[in-house]
Amino acid sequence: TGWSAEPQPFSLCSAGGEFFFFAASLRVDSGRDGEVMVLALGRKKQRLLIALSILPNLFLAFLLSSDPLLTLASPHHCHLPGATPTPELLNASLPWEKGEREGESGRLSPCKQYLFVNGTRSDVVVCEAGWDYNVTEGLRKNIVTEWDLVCTQYWLVPVEEVCFILGILTGCLGLGYTADRLGRLKTLLTSLTLSVIFGTLVCVSPSPPIFIAMRFCLAAASAGVYLSLYITRLELCDPSLRMVVTMLAGLTTVAGELLLLGVAVGCQSWRGLLGTGAAPLSLFLCYGIPGVFPESPRWLLLSERTSDLNSFSERSERQREDDGFTELESDPPPSGRPHLSFPELLHSRNIWKNMCVLGFTSFISHGISHCYSSFRGDVRGTTPSFYWTYLLSVCAGGGAWLLLWATVDRCGRRGILLLAMTMTGLASLILLGLMEYLSESAITVFSVMGLFSSQAAASLCILFTAEIMPTIIRGSGVGAILALGCVGRLSSPLMDLRNHYGYFLHHVVYSSLALLAVLSILLLPESKRKPLPQTLADGEQYRRPPLGRRRRDNVPLLATPNPET
Repeated sequence: TGWSAEPQPFSLCSAGGEFFFFAASLRVDSGRDGEVMVLALGRKKQRLLIALSILPNLFLAFLLSSDPLLTLASPHHCHLPGATPTPELLNASLPWEKGEREGESGRLSPCKQYLFVNGTRSDVVVCEAGWDYNVTEGLRKNIVTEWDLVCTQYWLVPVEEVCFILGILTGCLGLGYTADRLGRLKTLLTSLTLSVIFGTLVCVSPSPPIFIAMRFCLAAASAGVYLSLYITRLELCDPSLRMVVTMLAGLTTVAGELLLLGVAVGCQSWRGLLGTGAAPLSLFLCYGIPGVFPESPRWLLLSERTSDLNSFSERSERQREDDGFTELESDPPPSGRPHLSFPELLHSRNIWKNMCVLGFTSFISHGISHCYSSFRGDVRGTTPSFYWTYLLSVCAGGGAWLLLWATVDRCGRRGILLLAMTMTGLASLILLGLMEYLSESAITVFSVMGLFSSQAAASLCILFTAEIMPTIIRGSGVGAILALGCVGRLSSPLMDLRNHYGYFLHHVVYSSLALLAVLSILLLPESKRKPLPQTLADGEQYRRPPLGRRRRDNVPLLATPNPET
């Protein structure tokens, strides 16, 4: 009795040419029940709902990935009289500053200028008439150029980035719990509504403090949309489709990030860029129309919402005249939300162990990605082009999804996650230990390798968590893993605030933790081709397989009886 972690065939019985779905009579096997509920949707309906859950990712990228464009600081100097100051005027009006790091060449001061009295230099003062910007990449008008967030006001840029990441963290934790208690659809519609509202308020922000506050709220709402769509999409899939569908959703996000860059080059305004992402989300509010985008069948089965469960069987009843769900009609009035026993959750050691390992891996893989993106500039003192860095990061993410699609269903989740973290640690060790002997091309190759493998590990951590967390806490579990990834990402703006001082120690700590994560991954179970668990008891069944299994011959005629019995 109980749920088994081994692959189970779907329960379909044939009698007189009719198929009966035992969604009510098989209550002891909740994992199989969920698969039956998904089958009750029908293949065409299932694919349509999956497509509807993937489409919003295209526009979510505008809200969740636009920070590099909004906060890009272009070369600047104090505003001088005249439309385009000549190089001679710049040299005469701006003091010369030495490089901040060893090996860096000097430059004209971006924050100070000479004060002239009666045509002669008398002192060096801070810029008094604003700044002129030489914008060659990204948006011509972003928050830095509009509000002059440079020099003494530069600290507001890392603060905005930190608040944005904290907003995502808050949305993942809060709305993930809401998705478990109130349902995936209600959380999705609430998050979509808040995203549209705060997206509009961000576009009309008149000052940096209001912009930062609205961005925090927008990040939390957008994270709720992403999370509720992610777990709903996974709960609509058969075990064989979960990786493919997740890969398609990831590639849709990559396409959105590429489209984001194209729109940025075209509109050249940060307000128009964010408006382009927020406005289409209002169209997805039509998911709240009855029959367009239903609640997750697994969550409904767990919460025993009888009336909603019967709606999933209508299509099968019309086609097959099936009465397999009639037992549900005799159930007692439902409570409307899943019952979660907190004492049982606290004693679910296996679930906590899996969450700790995956959370630690997510923290490392998200945090170390920034080290590879900025390693060349930190070591050589030459900052790469923004377009190069952005496209490299986006394409590495797309390549990571393709790698996962090609390998995960063949080699298993645990094995590929182990390989990805091993490649991440190896790339860091090579870059840190041999950076004095590596050429520019070698540094680029190993940086791309580390960026590629760390993004693959980060993406697989989320999928792995969604597959082994039971439905009753899947939203909270995936939200917690995403939140720990946000904690790792906080190191990037904090390093920017310190102008990347201490980058070597920062990278050493993350690479050491990556090697520790490799060992902890061995404690994880395998979820390939296994049904999604429903209850806490089901989740406890996901245990690490033994490292060395002894093959047994179960043929009865060859089995040797125990003489003691």
